[in-house]
Amino acid sequence: MPAEKTDFQLIEEFRLGQLSSFEELIGRYSEKAFNLAIRITRNQEDAEEVLQDVFVTVFRKSAGFEGKSSFSSWLYRVTMNAALMKLRRNKHTTATINIDDVLPQINLKLVERSSEAVDLDKIALRAQVVTVLEQAINKLPEDYRPVFLLRDVDGLTSREVSKMLGLSVPAVKSRLHRSRLMLRRKLARFFREYKGIGDEPLKRAGNY
Repeated sequence: MPAEKTDFQLIEEFRLGQLSSFEELIGRYSEKAFNLAIRITRNQEDAEEVLQDVFVTVFRKSAGFEGKSSFSSWLYRVTMNAALMKLRRNKHTTATINIDDVLPQINLKLVERSSEAVDLDKIALRAQVVTVLEQAINKLPEDYRPVFLLRDVDGLTSREVSKMLGLSVPAVKSRLHRSRLMLRRKLARFFREYKGIGDEPLKRAGNY
């Protein structure tokens, strides 16, 4: 069985006119690129449009790909840029975030600390927390939001995020830290209204 071709080999074949090589190359990363696009746009239709734009960009610019970085990193940067452009065109776009994905320490365990809490109270609190959290994430600066989503939602490492966004690792950590602090400020007043929660879980949200 022949060894699987490398990304660079497929690019070289595509440059020579083999369209099937381009299709194979895109097929390797289309799912991950789509997942990234939908994380940023928070809308399936927008993410699909972003993916089509990405394919066109890669098709046109692959001849200039020099291999200084991996093809996947380059593709993800193209996807990120296209998704951010889509966001700028759709200022009304809002995020729908899974609270357990974003800040694991902010969950039902916080409510369970109070012996007076009942199931309905927990459900109501969780719904309110999700709403407040989504609003806070939507208000993060455009430079910070992708870092936060990739790092805390997708679970990528700081180094992976730095390669994807073309930032230094210290810059990624700085933006992530500031994003978490911004969310903490937004949520602090909300959590102080509930007995026994306090600021401790929110302080942990500012740690790396």
